[in-house]
Amino acid sequence: MLEPIGDRVVVKVKDEEEKTVGGIVLASNAKEKPTQGEVVAVGSGAYADNGEKLPMTVKTGDVVLYDKYSGTNVEYEGEKYLVLREKDILAIVK
Repeated sequence: MLEPIGDRVVVKVKDEEEKTVGGIVLASNAKEKPTQGEVVAVGSGAYADNGEKLPMTVKTGDVVLYDKYSGTNVEYEGEKYLVLREKDILAIVK
């Protein structure tokens, strides 16, 4: 499994629906880039300027919303993931 370092988070991207509410099938280039996914791994946390380690806000299993153009796409063992910094996460979906 991927193990992120520092304040990085590994997210399994949630696939967007291929149909609109009206049932129209969208072409792959017309779909919005996904902005939601499930956290599958978290790093140990970042360090503050004073050297104190800051705890991570998100944890494994959280469903999160993240900035559309953040992170790095990674494919590992046939699965697609996004590795991003915790600061690029906008919200936890409850």
